[in-house]
Amino acid sequence: MDTFFSTYGFLMVQMMLQALLGLSLYFPMMAGQLSLASPGFYALGGYIAAVISTKVVVTQGMYPFHLLLLEILLGAMASGVLALLVGIPALRLKGIYLALATIAFVEILRVVSLNLDITGGAVGIFGIPQPFANPLSYALLVLPLLILVAWFAARLERSRVGRAFTAIREDELAADAMGINPTYYKVLAFVIGAMVAGGIGAISAHFLNTWNARQGTFDAAINVLAYVLIGGSRTFWGAIVGGFALTALPEILRPLGDLRLIVNGLLLVIGAIYLPQGLIRPAWLAALGKRKVALVQPKGEL
Repeated sequence: MDTFFSTYGFLMVQMMLQALLGLSLYFPMMAGQLSLASPGFYALGGYIAAVISTKVVVTQGMYPFHLLLLEILLGAMASGVLALLVGIPALRLKGIYLALATIAFVEILRVVSLNLDITGGAVGIFGIPQPFANPLSYALLVLPLLILVAWFAARLERSRVGRAFTAIREDELAADAMGINPTYYKVLAFVIGAMVAGGIGAISAHFLNTWNARQGTFDAAINVLAYVLIGGSRTFWGAIVGGFALTALPEILRPLGDLRLIVNGLLLVIGAIYLPQGLIRPAWLAALGKRKVALVQPKGEL
């Protein structure tokens, strides 16, 4: 068992981080927004943590845990403020036009980071100090955070705000006619997703020990979008399952050698064709919930 965790500890934590990144994209999709900006906010949070831990605060030995928590907070807040500034004009767009605008936003951040001395340019920032002794120890922080964000998403889906998100996603004109302010709720969903991505970026910078412009690219945006679409875009469970599955899939296919990328792509295409609603569907979860109720319900009770 110790050998298993020492071998796959890095992968397990990476799966949790990618599931959280998938959740950051799920929030704007709740409001019907095809936003691909999460990797940009993810990169921003990582750069904030990398700069603070290597250029602002110089420590000996293990990096203080309370400073990591501060970096997570700063990454989330900075991403939220930037999302507010970008979201108000950008979210007037819809569908593919919004996707293109958010891709442009990610590329702008990437190019800026490539041309700043404080971010290390194209080389990036290396030697980011570690707050934990080994990669698996990051699970002590990442797993509770994943549970917290998942709980928040579950509560949000059942709340008045979540119902407003769903109404906008299904029919924005009808939602507006019912007194729901589409702009307000779309910007709110965008900001929530950005804050999650920024906080996760701060953790990932320490976890990966290095940070550069490759963390926030168009390719990364497509990967995160695949987590949500393949996992299921109508429930937060889809982002989690998709993040877990698609992060682990290349490692599972490693014995195939050079063919693993081809097989990985084929599996994604097959999944998109035969499971257009994703691996996890709300109807399945509802049916599972009804079955549980039936199992615990006393006989003879209506």
